[in-house]
Amino acid sequence: MANACGVDFGTSNSTVGWLRPDAGESLLLPLEEGKATLPSVVFFNADENEFSYGRSGLNEYLSGYEGRLMRSLKSLLGSGAIDGQTEVGGRALPYRGLLAQFIGELKTRAERAAGQSFSRVVMGRPVHFVDDDQAADQLAQDTLEDIARSVGFTDIEFQFEPIAAAFDYESRISGEELVLIADIGGGTSDFSLVRLSPQRAAHQERRDDILANGGVHIGGTDFDKYFSLSCVMPLLGLGGRLAGNAEVPSSYYFNLATWHTINQLYTRKTWQQLQDVAREAVDRDRFARLLDVVDQRCGHWLALQVEGGKIALSSQESATLDLQRLRPAQMLELNRADFDTAVEHLVQSVEQTVSGLLRQAGLRPSDIDSVFFTGGSSGVNLLRQRIGALVPDAKHVEGDLFGSIGSGLAIDAARKFG
Repeated sequence: MANACGVDFGTSNSTVGWLRPDAGESLLLPLEEGKATLPSVVFFNADENEFSYGRSGLNEYLSGYEGRLMRSLKSLLGSGAIDGQTEVGGRALPYRGLLAQFIGELKTRAERAAGQSFSRVVMGRPVHFVDDDQAADQLAQDTLEDIARSVGFTDIEFQFEPIAAAFDYESRISGEELVLIADIGGGTSDFSLVRLSPQRAAHQERRDDILANGGVHIGGTDFDKYFSLSCVMPLLGLGGRLAGNAEVPSSYYFNLATWHTINQLYTRKTWQQLQDVAREAVDRDRFARLLDVVDQRCGHWLALQVEGGKIALSSQESATLDLQRLRPAQMLELNRADFDTAVEHLVQSVEQTVSGLLRQAGLRPSDIDSVFFTGGSSGVNLLRQRIGALVPDAKHVEGDLFGSIGSGLAIDAARKFG
């Protein structure tokens, strides 16, 4: 067991879990500044000609260093873009290579924290990397396995992320429960219905305890995207008109509101297109803000402000976005109703997924004892309300929003490789 770990490579944050020899120790290894989470960020610092990761990478980017910030790289798995490349420091770098660099960094930091090497791993994966396409979904897992092998893992197993979260919850309960695991991450919303108990935890084979799995490719970055499109991008000209009454092309705003496509706006070709559109824009002041954001390359900064607003509105009724880099600077007042309206269609899709899961398992809502919420985006108030309404008699339990999956993967690694 000594060289087996669990890796939760997340869209927004990543963790590594290890069932340590010392009882009572945390299952999660510290990866950055004593914290168990490493934001899934790669930044190429052109001034220093080197890569940095996590909070350090974000801080360097926000401090004004020249370079390229890449986040939400997990979203590339299962898409055609995984075989593409981006320009970094004047050279083309394949996206597969960027994923390998980040996962290799995870492994290196975990080994440093544990004081030993890891050659065996249970990697978390969403229930669906790709919705309704089994071949593409399998290709995404195969790609992730190839990358893990390339950085030094020799024995690789996979576990659904909500099942890993279930194992973490099971380690803390005293009796049997039928649990709906709701894992709302950065890129996917995944659900499992599982029978859990201390007695069942002792069994290595748990297939019969898993009643159903389901998921949809909707997560925190999608909430950010549609919140931005609804409330922020109109400040930059979204919905505006061109001479002749055609609408300003929306594709630029969709790219700017989506973490892993922001860099597409920074090409010479796109800049020339934007210049052409600017000459036809009716509301030139608003469109000029878009030009300015692209020219300053502060799209990721803008996305961070939107994400901060989403997080604030998960716990309070109103929030102010300080958009000081826009010209002129804007103080945007938002309330929870604005956010709820922007993401209503996403929440409905998640509701349908949970309802389908209950039907798939042949269960009534009253059969569910608990809902275990995990994943950084499970704090979205509207989402919790709607999921809770589907199983109104179940108690709500909040896990470690960023650590339950990594801890559960560590437990699973001990079972599989111990």
